[in-house]
Amino acid sequence: MRNNEEINEKVKEIKRSFRLMMDGVASQSMREKGLNYHVNWGASIPMLKQKAAEIGKDYDLSIALWKENVRECKILATMIMPADVILPEVVDIWMEQTPSQEIAEMASFHLYQHLPFAAEKAYMWIASATEMQQLCGFHVLSRIFGRGQEPNERGINEFLDQALAALQGPSLAVRKAALSALLRFADLGLVYERLAKTAAKSINLDVF
Repeated sequence: MRNNEEINEKVKEIKRSFRLMMDGVASQSMREKGLNYHVNWGASIPMLKQKAAEIGKDYDLSIALWKENVRECKILATMIMPADVILPEVVDIWMEQTPSQEIAEMASFHLYQHLPFAAEKAYMWIASATEMQQLCGFHVLSRIFGRGQEPNERGINEFLDQALAALQGPSLAVRKAALSALLRFADLGLVYERLAKTAAKSINLDVF
């Protein structure tokens, strides 16, 4: 475990590097869409990926970056956090502190889908009443199904029930994520495709 001073210096250095990535137009556009971070440099995802590759996986630094109310810090934190080290309780804290749809999607893509307990968390999240949790849950399941990982019978029933509820829910982002997961579910094989079609038909959804 490194001392706090060393971590704080590294965070400062990283925050200084964001100035070089600054995109005022992107930053302004995000603000207009309601993405109000305390600080937002508008840095592109490819730039942040490059920075993450330079840093490598780093648990302590990731924890420190997540605490910053800065868009780029939070995204970078999801990129450098080792998925096999982070504890479920820390994931729960991060989920509670997720400030926007963008961060939810970044965390799902870069971190949550790779967790050893990814499926377990995803099924919990899709059953949540919280939009951010539902969003992450469906994004993670979409990735898991996309890798060919099949759910058990209980998982199938749980997924279809929650996906149908989400597809009729008020959040456009959650509806899109649920639809994407349903399409990946259908791609798992003929039985899954039939189940997905029957489920979609029950709510008059014509996507197959």
